[in-house]
Amino acid sequence: MNYKRIIPDAITSCNLLCGSIAVFLATQGAFLWAFVFILAGAFFDFFDGLSARLLKAPSPIGIQLDSLADDITFGLAPSMMLFCWLKPILGWWAGLALIMAAFSALRLAKFNVDERQHDSFIGLATPANAIFWGGICCLPISALAYDWMAWVLIGLSLLSCYLLNAEIPFFSFKGWKREKTVIISFLVGCVILIAFCIAKAIIAKHIEFAFFSGTAVILWYVALNILLACFKKK
Repeated sequence: MNYKRIIPDAITSCNLLCGSIAVFLATQGAFLWAFVFILAGAFFDFFDGLSARLLKAPSPIGIQLDSLADDITFGLAPSMMLFCWLKPILGWWAGLALIMAAFSALRLAKFNVDERQHDSFIGLATPANAIFWGGICCLPISALAYDWMAWVLIGLSLLSCYLLNAEIPFFSFKGWKREKTVIISFLVGCVILIAFCIAKAIIAKHIEFAFFSGTAVILWYVALNILLACFKKK
């Protein structure tokens, strides 16, 4: 038995377990804890690929298992969070949020066969999308001052479906040598946004605002990449 292959697959399974727990917690209305488990899944998702490279033990099964785990943790879990969060306002129309899980699966399938995405992404990565929606759903439902705002979020979820599969380049930390200046600018912006959200959470005495920093960071990431794409076209 090749124990080197077991380690990356075990880490990937931890990602899958975190995603499954996040889905369950979302159905119970424990959105903050559901987001915590999505973040834990992202932690395991980072280290399963890293461990496979360090141990020189990549496997076709590991690649497929990774995509299956990612679709649960970064596709179904945030979609279920948004569905359960909006259901008190929209009723079963909130089920439109679940479309995001299907498009996340499509994005992951395309990633597996796309040779262009070694050190960057084509389309928004599913972990980034999950963090964006997880941060929003951690806010109290009273944050939606008007019912029409819930429909705006449904519209944004459909926009996420597009961004996940759009032919828009998104930089990755793997491309540090090529995108060093851009990544540093991104990180500086992240520090500012996270500090602001934490300060807001302390002042308002609501920890939910600290978790909203994830949404702010991903919004900055998407905006920066779209601006870069437009600049390169010009």
